[in-house]
Amino acid sequence: MTEAPTATRTPTQTRAYREGQLVAQGFPLSEVSDHLETDGCTVWVDLTDPTEADFDDLEDELGLHELAVEDALQDGQRPKVDRYENHLFTALYDVSFDAASGELTTSEVKAFLTAKALVTIHHADFDASRLEKAFDQSPDLAAHGVSFLLWGVLDVVVDRHFEAVDALDDEIEGIADDLFDPAPRTLDVQKRSFALRKSLVRLRRVASPMREVLNTLLRRDLHDLDPVMQPYYQDVYDHVVRVAEQNDSLRDLVSTILDTNLNLQSNRMNGIMKKVTSWAAIIAVPTAITGFYGQNVPYPGFSTVGGFVTSCVLIVGVGGVLWWQFRKRDWL
Repeated sequence: MTEAPTATRTPTQTRAYREGQLVAQGFPLSEVSDHLETDGCTVWVDLTDPTEADFDDLEDELGLHELAVEDALQDGQRPKVDRYENHLFTALYDVSFDAASGELTTSEVKAFLTAKALVTIHHADFDASRLEKAFDQSPDLAAHGVSFLLWGVLDVVVDRHFEAVDALDDEIEGIADDLFDPAPRTLDVQKRSFALRKSLVRLRRVASPMREVLNTLLRRDLHDLDPVMQPYYQDVYDHVVRVAEQNDSLRDLVSTILDTNLNLQSNRMNGIMKKVTSWAAIIAVPTAITGFYGQNVPYPGFSTVGGFVTSCVLIVGVGGVLWWQFRKRDWL
């Protein structure tokens, strides 16, 4: 099934559910309270880059706390759940990983949760059609109202975290294979490793606090969620733990790759120096012998063919012995 492009969506989407069935959609914000007055009706409002006027309308319709509205207007919130007298406010992060550049991008998603309404707020780079798809795929759970709607948001966001960490895992495995490539690509491995490590740190910053978010929602003494939905939230929590653990493992693996790359580079340099030194020792033999026979003083074989032959034999013989010994010790 092809997802609807983000560009075709309007800045404000509204839906009303009754007993798990979609009964209305596309109605203005001013009618939200009318639907909420209907027994068994749950409303989902989705806002893309809302203005302060939109929030003023929501405050009037849902009675939102001014501090929660202030947090919703400001970017850069830490993933969290805040409790107010008649609603919850949560800040989450959707993520997207680009394998070509190794860069992870994040998109902030915020939500208000009242007894009968869920309001999601995000920027245009977040594809809210994924939420619609998640809601439509589980009509049997939709009867559980806002507990179901919030679970759908959390499930979509955490699944994106899962996709990102799996993609990072594949990329890091590729780097590990490149480490022992016969044609070393030291600079490429270092640049790629640093880019992936940066993405892992960014993912950890937005994924790890999700434990606290789910722990807060799973507290049975708060009675914010329908008990029937508790196992579904627990399942999301398990995914959050797995993402966090895999992220930590990958960060350790990237550090190991960087250390191994440096060690391999050092070993290659040692091998090169060993070979250069061995050849220098071999080249020193003819230099020493020809230097001795080049003395301007009489000695046995001076200025004779026998002296020339003797020097040549010594050069070849001693050089050959050194070459054989260095080769035997794997220095050449």
